[in-house]
Amino acid sequence: MFLINKAIQTYHRGRLKQIDHFRKYPEEVQMQQFKYLLKQAKDTVWGKQHGFASIHSVDDFKLRVPVTDYDGFTPNIIRLRQGEKNLLWRGGIKWFAKSSGTTNSKSKFIPVSNDNLKTCHFRGGHDVLAIYGSLYPNNRLFSGRTLTLGGSHQINNFSSRSKSFYGDLSAILIENIPRWANLFRTPKKKIALISEWEEKLKLITETTIRQNITALTGVPSWFLVLLKHILEHTGKQNILEVWPHMELFIHGGVSFTPYRSQYRELIPSGNMHYMETYNASEGFFGIQDNPATGDMLLMLDYGIFFEFMPLTENGKEFPKTLTIGEVERDTDYALIISTNGGLWRYLIGDTIRFTSIRPYKIIISGRTRHYINAFGEELIIDNAEKALEETCRKTGAIIKEYTAAPVYMSSSSKGTHQWLIEFAKVPDSLSEFTRILDAALQEQNSDYEAKRYKSITLDMPIVVMARLNLFFDWLKKRNKLGGQNKIPRLSNERIYMDDLLKMNTQY
Repeated sequence: MFLINKAIQTYHRGRLKQIDHFRKYPEEVQMQQFKYLLKQAKDTVWGKQHGFASIHSVDDFKLRVPVTDYDGFTPNIIRLRQGEKNLLWRGGIKWFAKSSGTTNSKSKFIPVSNDNLKTCHFRGGHDVLAIYGSLYPNNRLFSGRTLTLGGSHQINNFSSRSKSFYGDLSAILIENIPRWANLFRTPKKKIALISEWEEKLKLITETTIRQNITALTGVPSWFLVLLKHILEHTGKQNILEVWPHMELFIHGGVSFTPYRSQYRELIPSGNMHYMETYNASEGFFGIQDNPATGDMLLMLDYGIFFEFMPLTENGKEFPKTLTIGEVERDTDYALIISTNGGLWRYLIGDTIRFTSIRPYKIIISGRTRHYINAFGEELIIDNAEKALEETCRKTGAIIKEYTAAPVYMSSSSKGTHQWLIEFAKVPDSLSEFTRILDAALQEQNSDYEAKRYKSITLDMPIVVMARLNLFFDWLKKRNKLGGQNKIPRLSNERIYMDDLLKMNTQY
């Protein structure tokens, strides 16, 4: 074991120096990425249309290339799925990461080039292990296996001329992972890529409970379902009775805050470590490099050029954007990326906030469309997560899943927010939980506080207790079990809420 760790640490040493380099010289490294992207794409259809060969500055780039969301890229995505090559990036695209996100039901097909796989997604995975090894040099991670909980993929049937595939990003990574890495991961590919969630749950449980699992990697919400299923199957009280050498959970996809206390109960160990990653279908962006803080180091040399749009610019035809050297701490920005997957000035839909400058560290603060602003309160996910965490701390409650939406004003009532919460541990008093949640939201958001002042605009929020497994059943009904499917946390409309409330009374 000592020799394995020593060899791996030696292998990672050079990469850690490169990470230190972009910590010290962020603007220079980002400019290198900018030039690399333009050079590699100048002879593509997109590159020729926008004159990449004659772009000499970021300002030129901003003038020639519009900020675009997925809808704006759809015609080009269709052409790629039909088999067209050298369109947005050099060569053809074999893989498309399918994602519905949480803003609408329409599927998105994000192109994942070979360059994007190698220098972005896989480099991100390697860097997680390199950083973990530097933080805990005496770890025993490689004495066992890492349990990966992924999605599935299938042949792209969009065109008979195109030999390509689509599926969850996690499935694409499992399909393309280097052979040597399979020595340290489980389950086998044929199980990992099963599309039927409940069958996959059963087979993963049966095949892994006798293995030496030292790490987990995946989405917290779905891993929670798996771990509880394993305890039910084995009759054990906690996961350490099944896997005594468990030491790491690499998680991402959703905020870990609502699940933290449940994981501490399931894995009661002072030697258990948690590392958050920001790995979206569009690219790998961040890694938690300090266990004492909840922020992530922005990874600046993954073949991605970053721009940051102040939220006041959202919706403008020609929004002002900032580069890495121009951002400020404690300000929310919409993330815009240009990548070696062929996305150009792409508005990903996430908002981030810098917690540190030099090195540049971030938290995911919300979504550009994922908020409640029905009454001018501008409530974002970060506000909600922190308020719920504080409320649970004070009441002893544990939240399993939740969503929230506005209740609009009527001729006889004021507006309010409705919260639908499935508790893993129910508070002693739901009314007290509601009161504390309201106070915590006011503490987190001054606009919400102003609207709640003397209940002039907003009334006290309404908290509805969800029945057991409501959100699981809702995702199952929508054929969205497993993978990277997420519960919509905040919505400015009531489409999700009304559907969930209807199901909440049906059982």
